[in-house]
Amino acid sequence: MRNNAPLAKKVICDNPPRMGRPPQWSQNMQARFRAGTFERIAKVLAEGEDRTDLVREAVERELERREKLKS
Repeated sequence: MRNNAPLAKKVICDNPPRMGRPPQWSQNMQARFRAGTFERIAKVLAEGEDRTDLVREAVERELERREKLKS
């Protein structure tokens, strides 16, 4: 026997749906480093900084340096 009653609308939240913030880090890249690099990085990290933060900042600085050389 089939139930032909309309399905009840499920309401999870009364707020209208909104889009979230666009992702800040949307591009991924894998890189290999020489043995011992992670240990060297760990020795110089600031309080609350992680290895990825250091790599991002280093890449940004190098890109800015090279872009200045080209202009």
